[in-house]
Amino acid sequence: MLRALSGLTTRGRCLLAAGVAAAACSFVLNERDLLRVAVFVIALPLLVAFFISATRLRLGAARSLRPERVSVGSPGEVQLELWRNGRLPAGEVLLEDGVPYALGSRPRFVVERLPHDRRVALRYPLQPVLRGIQQVGPLRATITDPFGLCEFERELIGHSRLVVVPKVAGLWGLPSGAGIGAGDDGSIRLHAGQGESDVIVRQYRQGDDLRKVHWRSTARRDEIMVRVEERPWRGGTTVLLDHRAAAHHGTGPAASLEWAVSFAASVALHLRRSGHRVRLITEHGQTLADTPGEGGEHYDNVVLDVLAALQPAHQRDITLGHDPAEGQELIAVLGTVSNESVHELSRYRPRGIRSLAVLLDTPGWSSGVNRPENRAAATEESVALLRAAGWGVVVAGPGSPMPQVWAELCQTATRRGTLIGGGL
Repeated sequence: MLRALSGLTTRGRCLLAAGVAAAACSFVLNERDLLRVAVFVIALPLLVAFFISATRLRLGAARSLRPERVSVGSPGEVQLELWRNGRLPAGEVLLEDGVPYALGSRPRFVVERLPHDRRVALRYPLQPVLRGIQQVGPLRATITDPFGLCEFERELIGHSRLVVVPKVAGLWGLPSGAGIGAGDDGSIRLHAGQGESDVIVRQYRQGDDLRKVHWRSTARRDEIMVRVEERPWRGGTTVLLDHRAAAHHGTGPAASLEWAVSFAASVALHLRRSGHRVRLITEHGQTLADTPGEGGEHYDNVVLDVLAALQPAHQRDITLGHDPAEGQELIAVLGTVSNESVHELSRYRPRGIRSLAVLLDTPGWSSGVNRPENRAAATEESVALLRAAGWGVVVAGPGSPMPQVWAELCQTATRRGTLIGGGL
């Protein structure tokens, strides 16, 4: 009974107080009719509170997310089902589901009459604007009576997990000879003459079959070169993502970090779908994902899920102590980098293995200016240092289309090719 009384609204409490006052006056004035009215006034909120309390315990609900994994900017939907058990009639039910601001507005539903023989289906849209592991819920129901005398709140469903993955842009093309890496064979991809298929060659080793000698390459290099039957895919490509908070500007979905995460996801998935083994690492060499060049959508989801949960790092500088790509080709997506960080990135990289970088002009995300003449001096200095170390560099601003940045990166890789007709 105490639980039922706790659900009385201000109107219900005032009515109950008025009934008690009327009963006291009836005894003082010896008015039986007033006493009858007082008993009715007192009984009404008490009966309503008891009835609503009993109805509240018989409600049930279910929630489903369609889909459970959605990309930034893509629509999603939540489906709710509400039902009640037993024969007791239910009053008005107000439903409110907890939705984070990054998924849209908080929905509210009013169900005036809840039937006992079927379920009531409800749905509302989601518009995710920021990646992350989001929690939808809890779903709370507020049950009221038609007179507004009593209401009860109950949590029907807890939290449901929604994975908001970064938006992936469609990319085309590959850097010349991409995916070869170092490999155990130290292979070099050649663009052979017109009418001849591309081949992979390496230096002759004692015991090699002389029938595999590639005479055109031998003549060019003045040393015996032999063909490699298969491309050493195990070399693969390493995608480095700089996610330091100090290296990025902007907040929310328009932050430079979100652009970097989306671009890294696009590159990793594009390379993997092209048959490359892809390692995704942080600026400190920590492996986030290592996916083979074959397999289905599961490996794409591995990359997207780990990037969805990635939070900014608090370290200010890049510290490695080793080659972050471990002999593989490297594509780095960098924010603002100091001279020391550039040195740390390049000092362990072998000169014969290709290193590419997309350098974000992060101050542009604060000013909104995306013109080369307005680039920060620190950005230009970092570009010069990386190019001096043998890297191919493309600068990206807040308005740079990702497919265009990728195309420029592929062209940069081709222009910097120096080994045998456009190799590494």
